[in-house]
Amino acid sequence: MAETVKRPPFDPELEATLALFADQLPPTITPEMIPLLRQGRSVFDTNVDDVLAEAGVERRDVTVPGHAGDEIEVSVLSRQGRTGVGPGVFHTHGGGMIMGDRFTGLDQLLGWITDFDAVVVTVEYRLAPEFPDPYPVRDCYAGLVWTAEHAEELGIDPDRLIIAGASAGGGLAAGTALLARDEGGPALAGQVLIYPMLDDRDQTVSTVQIDGVGVWDRSSNVTGWSALLGDRRGTDDVSVYAAPARATDLSGLPPAFIDCGSAEVFRDEDVAYATALWHAGVQAELHVWPGGFHGFDMMAPHTVLAKSMRAARDSWVARTLGV
Repeated sequence: MAETVKRPPFDPELEATLALFADQLPPTITPEMIPLLRQGRSVFDTNVDDVLAEAGVERRDVTVPGHAGDEIEVSVLSRQGRTGVGPGVFHTHGGGMIMGDRFTGLDQLLGWITDFDAVVVTVEYRLAPEFPDPYPVRDCYAGLVWTAEHAEELGIDPDRLIIAGASAGGGLAAGTALLARDEGGPALAGQVLIYPMLDDRDQTVSTVQIDGVGVWDRSSNVTGWSALLGDRRGTDDVSVYAAPARATDLSGLPPAFIDCGSAEVFRDEDVAYATALWHAGVQAELHVWPGGFHGFDMMAPHTVLAKSMRAARDSWVARTLGV
């Protein structure tokens, strides 16, 4: 679909990256494409263990109770030879609610493990449309509860446990933080919402601007939300845990870090969520990177903008974890 309103320009370095990937990465994802997109199990395909070994990171897979007591898997990642107690990160991966696995976004996590001595617990929540709402967010919440209950065994200081996720994982992290607040769950020291997917209603200016262009455009977003919510998408029958942008009370939430690009669908809902957190008296740090498309830090990590984005995010995590 052609653009209907003028959008902010892409950063020149990032525009060059989009051109390189033009044949491999269509801007629009339709429901029919979901099986094909899932064929690559993770961003590192079958080389996860090689990547971890090269970074000096150990992996342990654990089966834990998910939503309704069903079994799900988490992976515990820590620096080789780590002893004692330190910070923890509970990770909810991206993929539009329809794809990806617990190792999607692994590159971001490695530095927190090796440089900050964090233990990362990353959850294999079940994906839509086979497992629609509330499965994904409830699986994530169940994984967080398990992590907190086993903090001592995992070497995690329960006072230094944060939640982090990108894209759909950012929305799930925000929803999980709301669940933890409302259901007396684990206390979180912070929430890292990396270009989070928060709003199913398709009503912002940025969603109109990013239509048929960039990465994860308006139609892709409708595909993801429709898989998660079905006919409820855009109606009044949507939980704040599924679409945190709908929450009217954000008081009592942990401090938040939110970032996004100026040229992505999620820009306006992410800015609105940061503003709502401030209105509720919650500390939030917001970065809107000029000319950034969705996920540009993963697709173009060599660029000046991506390096700046990662540095700001890592700085907040370091401060919040006290490292």
